Amino acid sequence: MKFKLTDAEWKVMTVLWEHTPRTMMEITNVLKEETGWTKYTVMSYLKRMEEKGALHYEEGGRAKHYYPDWKREEAAIQETEAFLNKVFHGKIGMMINAMVQQKAISGQEMEELYQILKESEKENKIENKLENKLKTIETFDKAHKGKESLEVADDGKGF
Repeated sequence: MKFKLTDAEWKVMTVLWEHTPRTMMEITNVLKEETGWTKYTVMSYLKRMEEKGALHYEEGGRAKHYYPDWKREEAAIQETEAFLNKVFHGKIGMMINAMVQQKAISGQEMEELYQILKESEKENKIENKLENKLKTIETFDKAHKGKESLEVADDGKGF
């Protein structure tokens, strides 16, 4: 599924991701000070986002209760990939280098990145080992397909 949210829609979704369900007035009250939006502005965003499939509502007495249909993590990944492709031609190394050059990454954040990469490398090694074992089993199965039992060489001496 393709996630494409405007900056304003991100604000609404963030409110919903933080606490669900919410009514239109609850969303308006949370965002009013930051954005100055009225309930009519929020209503317009909610309608547009419902059409996109980003959220849905359920009737709840006097007011509709809104729920996010998109997971924050999935939307964030797609947004990050779109930004990376647009600004850095899809190259994360270029982005990290630019951030390091501008001192936008602290020493602690660099250590966190290092740990993430180290852990990912371990996981990849484990996955590769499992894949190799599965390939070996598949190769063995193909080579011995149709043979019901393994033949044992008989040298006439018995056991």
